[in-house]
Amino acid sequence: MIRIDFIWLATEPMDMRAGTETALAKVIAVFGAAKPHCAYVFANRRATRIKVLVHDGFGIWLAARRLNQGKFHWPSIRHGAEMQLDTEQLQALVVGLPWQRAGCGGAITLL
Repeated sequence: MIRIDFIWLATEPMDMRAGTETALAKVIAVFGAAKPHCAYVFANRRATRIKVLVHDGFGIWLAARRLNQGKFHWPSIRHGAEMQLDTEQLQALVVGLPWQRAGCGGAITLL
């Protein structure tokens, strides 16, 4: 239904009271633009909530998720302002798993 070619994660926290327009402004501030078929993932300061903003080429979708226990595994700002994720990493992230080892990021290439 929604084509997503690239997934970007912002390491800086975002206020989870933000609606679509505020989240879109944050995407533009952090990433420079909201490009079609891209998803942008943000968390609150405690990393207990995330929001995903998706530009599908026609409009903007905004989804939110909250963990009742624990935290999302979130990188610190020292890794840069943004990181690119693959689909498997996003799927692991939204269920609260350590996503850094999922997808191509966890590939063993040398013995």
